Amino acid sequence: MELSITRPDDWHLHLRDGELLEAVVPHSSHHFGRAIIMPNLKPPVTTTAAAVSYRQSILKALPENSDFTPLMTLYLTDTMSPNEIKLARESGVVFAVKLYPAGATTNSQEGVTDLFGKCLPVLEEMVQQNMPLLVHGEVTDPDVDVFDREKVFIDTILSPLIQKLPQLKVVMEHITTKDAVNFVQSCREGFVAATVTPQHLALNRNSLFKGGLQPHSYCLPVLKREIHRQAIVSAVTSGSKRFFLGTDSAPHERTRKECSCGCAGVYNSPVALSVYAKIFEEAGALDKLEAFTSFNGPDFYGLPRNTSKIKLSKTQWKVPSSFSFEFGEIVPMSAGETLDWLPLPLSP
Repeated sequence: MELSITRPDDWHLHLRDGELLEAVVPHSSHHFGRAIIMPNLKPPVTTTAAAVSYRQSILKALPENSDFTPLMTLYLTDTMSPNEIKLARESGVVFAVKLYPAGATTNSQEGVTDLFGKCLPVLEEMVQQNMPLLVHGEVTDPDVDVFDREKVFIDTILSPLIQKLPQLKVVMEHITTKDAVNFVQSCREGFVAATVTPQHLALNRNSLFKGGLQPHSYCLPVLKREIHRQAIVSAVTSGSKRFFLGTDSAPHERTRKECSCGCAGVYNSPVALSVYAKIFEEAGALDKLEAFTSFNGPDFYGLPRNTSKIKLSKTQWKVPSSFSFEFGEIVPMSAGETLDWLPLPLSP
């Protein structure tokens, strides 16, 4: 069996910088046409000038003859000015602003502490500029159980935000719960959407402990119960336009994952399309795969769909146990496993 689909885009991607960027960007650029690039570097990408500079670093690191397009984002802070949003829109290379609640995930220490106070003028300017807000949807209150932080965020922050600014376009990133599915489906289509990762479609929280502690399955938001996984699978395979591909591929060198206090993040770029195809096949929804991977994202962002194609072949292939570089190793999702769908080279 072979599928031909419009070249997909990745609407949530971590490429890092420096030697890590150079190591991982070929995996994403090989099959994805564009990607929304996360801004949580050290220091974070908080200005349009910084985003332009980071974009140049990505383009420089691409393989020769690659036409991959990085779509840049800004890292929202309590001190960002509305004028920065105007500059971002005028730049033509910044396409969204990312909300990290301070302390929620990797390199989020400089994130937002006062969304409805200090950030409100920026959010209002984002409405004027039609600039989407990308949300890491978890509260950081230590009194809230880690498995409940997405639901509490929806109830206490996201729902009030959308009521206050109904014209603000919002993407709830890497959703993990049936609560998020229900919330996105309850909102006005075209204004609130969600990205979904391979790991949150394929794994539940038992995967963190299968045969021992599994650091390469640890990400934030953390994997949830099977009932939540099933709800997300049902949503994305239903054909709804509200959900689209966002891998949240997040590389870390092996020793930063396999240690006493390991980093959060799953490196899934090499296997993402194979895993998505498996999920849609198991749901009897391969006819809806292309919309999820290639149509819903650009339609939400108001960008043209890609015109080139890729092929997915029902051919077994073995995922490398790791990828080795001069600085160390990166262990991918599904390391050492045999997957059933193989992405093939792009056609003209």
